[in-house]
Amino acid sequence: MIPVALSSSLDGLEVRDVMHEGIISCTPETTLRNAARMLATYRVHALMVFPRREADTGHVASWGVVSDLDLVEAVAEHDPDATTVGEVAGSPVRCVQPDEPLANAVLTMSANKLTHVIVLDRRTSRPVGILSALDVARALAGAAV
Repeated sequence: MIPVALSSSLDGLEVRDVMHEGIISCTPETTLRNAARMLATYRVHALMVFPRREADTGHVASWGVVSDLDLVEAVAEHDPDATTVGEVAGSPVRCVQPDEPLANAVLTMSANKLTHVIVLDRRTSRPVGILSALDVARALAGAAV
């Protein structure tokens, strides 16, 4: 059940209304330094990590997410040129649907202490975007105006 305060503050919004379409991804073999370059170049806070052979099949179990926080924690202890994202990707993957109420996605994020969830196409189960905590904040700010 969605709490009344959350439901009213995001009333009528679906995940598709606030998510970022498309994903930025890398393979588990990507070094931390190259992942940092990707985060900085694309100005994102998380990368999807999945093996090349899984990219076409869309097999969720093998996916990972490496966030900017995962990267910061990893470089504090590891050589960024010798360590791969596959070794440190720590953020669990949770998925939501584009047509799902935004309030439901917020509950998923909150319950799992996540800053990002992957948005999957309902028909194909392939990633079509990402929903971040910042996207939710933007929606709340817009709803409050």
